[in-house]
Amino acid sequence: MEKWNQTSNDFILLGLLPHNQTGLLLLLLIISVFVLACLGNSGMTALIFLDLRLHTPMYFLLSQLSLMDLMYISSTVPKMTYNFLSSQKSISVLGCAMQIFFFITMGCSEGLLLASMAYDRFVAICHPLHYPIRMSKRVCVKMILGSWTLGSINSLAHTIYTFQIPYCRSREINHFFCDIPAMMPLACMNTWVYEYMVFVSTTLFLFLPFLGIMVSYGRVLFAVFHMRSKEGRKKAFTTCSTHLTVVTFYYAPFVYTYLRPRSLHSPEEDKILAVFYSVLTPMLNPIVYSLRNKEVLGAMRRVWEMLSSRKK
Repeated sequence: MEKWNQTSNDFILLGLLPHNQTGLLLLLLIISVFVLACLGNSGMTALIFLDLRLHTPMYFLLSQLSLMDLMYISSTVPKMTYNFLSSQKSISVLGCAMQIFFFITMGCSEGLLLASMAYDRFVAICHPLHYPIRMSKRVCVKMILGSWTLGSINSLAHTIYTFQIPYCRSREINHFFCDIPAMMPLACMNTWVYEYMVFVSTTLFLFLPFLGIMVSYGRVLFAVFHMRSKEGRKKAFTTCSTHLTVVTFYYAPFVYTYLRPRSLHSPEEDKILAVFYSVLTPMLNPIVYSLRNKEVLGAMRRVWEMLSSRKK
């Protein structure tokens, strides 16, 4: 391994893909996923903004999920693509810090937001008469602001502490972006205290919200099976299964990566898992929420008709 160069403050990202034809094909696939994610999430945000029928708490939360996914995938893929095509693997300390800050902010905020979306469905299905009060516009705004604020504060604390650690063993990060677990082996001090902080943070921002989501949907599914209306049962089950699909794709690899002790980490496995929650999930979310949601499909048709009539 290359020793730390005191004259350079840059880190080296070893990347995800091999520099050969296979790597280039995989990069083209990732770029395609990135473009789809950007179009899908920006389109979903615009659709919710334009269609008045989607101005409900559930879709306001969904618009924030789309915005987070858009920023999430944009924090890693463009830099990875540039490094691969230019054969320059370096990233400045400032660039690395910004990547960590935005990545953790989006990761933690999205975890809290998904929990808010699960609570929204729980109230809508299990306590429909209380829904206008429990999920009022004010409560919805507080949920959104709380997710962004808590995620940002947690991310800022981790970013500042990460760059207070002296790195003297190497400047090579065995990942395709600046990820805290991948940076800890480079430190020339014992980092067990900080690793414990990462464990606590992951538990608070990912594992506990995940448990809350499971409890909420457990109650929802119980209520769904006792519904008399077949149409209502089908609609509720479709909505819940959609949310659970998104939650599973997001939480499973994220929690598995950040709750494991460092001794059990494998760089190659961590990079593959990171592709799931940082690249694939932002692309899948708008597809899952649109193709399995009649209200979104109806809004797409109405907006298309509105735009077509304006052209005439």
